[in-house]
Amino acid sequence: MHRKRSGVAALLLLLFPMLGWASEAPSPEEAPSVPPPEPATREWHYWMRLEATTLALLPRAGVGDDEGFIQVEPTFILDGGPEFGFNLGAPIRFRMWGGNDGGALVRREDWDTLSDWGQLVRGLLLGSDDAPVGVWFGPLEEHKLLSGHLVRRYSNRTNPNYHPAGGIFTGTLGPLYTQAFASDVLGARLVGAEFSLDVEHIFFGQPEKGGRYTLALSSVHDWGRAGGHAPSMTLAHLDAMAIVVARSDLEAHLLAGWGGRPGAGGAWGAVVGGGVDYLTDRFNMRLRLEARRQHGGFRQGFFGADYELARFQAAGPDGVPLADAHFPDGYSAFGEAIVEWDAVSYGGPNKHLNVSVGAEVFSWGRADVDGRVAVQLFERSLEVALKGLAVGAGKPGARYLGAAEVRWRFLGGSLYAMGTGGTLLFPTTEGTLRPGAFASVGLGVDHVR
Repeated sequence: MHRKRSGVAALLLLLFPMLGWASEAPSPEEAPSVPPPEPATREWHYWMRLEATTLALLPRAGVGDDEGFIQVEPTFILDGGPEFGFNLGAPIRFRMWGGNDGGALVRREDWDTLSDWGQLVRGLLLGSDDAPVGVWFGPLEEHKLLSGHLVRRYSNRTNPNYHPAGGIFTGTLGPLYTQAFASDVLGARLVGAEFSLDVEHIFFGQPEKGGRYTLALSSVHDWGRAGGHAPSMTLAHLDAMAIVVARSDLEAHLLAGWGGRPGAGGAWGAVVGGGVDYLTDRFNMRLRLEARRQHGGFRQGFFGADYELARFQAAGPDGVPLADAHFPDGYSAFGEAIVEWDAVSYGGPNKHLNVSVGAEVFSWGRADVDGRVAVQLFERSLEVALKGLAVGAGKPGARYLGAAEVRWRFLGGSLYAMGTGGTLLFPTTEGTLRPGAFASVGLGVDHVR
């Protein structure tokens, strides 16, 4: 369960966009009128949606001109079962006022690179956890590379002017399970892979339940050539994991690992910890707790929630990219909790409650926290989503971001009103981050078949 839940099946949730830092900031969508189909009689379903909002990007402290847009966002989703589905659509912003790019009708920063055209594909799923091979294309939100000690809670849409489509590949061959990913399938950016070897399978043959005792090797490299140029970086990590409790609804595991930065002497880190997964039809809970050691600038979770901004300018007083930033030697405690609850056992991505929080506290006084909570109320007619990020809290130069969205469905649920708002950081050509904000209100309509 622990290994496979990180694979393609969990990625089906991303067929529905989630609240992000960029100004479009969509929330989880609902399908209240469609009951879960029986697996044996699964039919094709499609969903069409159109949203129109007034949207403003508002720089702080008078830096640049305020910009206002009318945003039109069409979406088409086709669900062909557990092994196929796609989601197409993108926000198109027509200028109302402001800007300093010659008065272009459409916001130029949304489409000025090849990578930006990846936003048209919000989800393409081929295969599943039950298939030998699975492939996913679309946005990455809170992405974790298997063990999560290099890539954890990573989003490729934190930069509001960069809209890539990521890709994830999973494959099983005998005792070997592999996950590989690219943060941008149209540009030279973050790529990585983790190879997980089932030790029990090697010595005693294929077990009834695989993945109980594993050794895993992962490596991640950032080319730094798309979404703005930034220093390249390569990290590697070795992990061992043992599942000590394995039931149909409960799984507990222990882990230990060591990682480093190839080519950088003395840059290493170690980790020990454990986790619990409790999964039922209506309630899911995943808990992780780890003790970590960092030395020579290496740290676990290097490619995390803040990475798409930190690659230009890390949180802290130095004002340099994360690859060059000073990171003190020390210890830390990391915890993560993911809780999902649905009152009607719908089984899809739309839960009455969805909470995801990760936090790391360092021995030298720094704390990093990011989280998201989404609730559906009044028979799913009201949705509220909040997201927050704090990096370097307790130290000078700390970074804070926040976003919120509210959706209210009426007239039978097909029509809804929405409002969003939050803070942003825009990377500049000088390698700094320009603070800003966004706000929008509008209407949407969708149709489910």
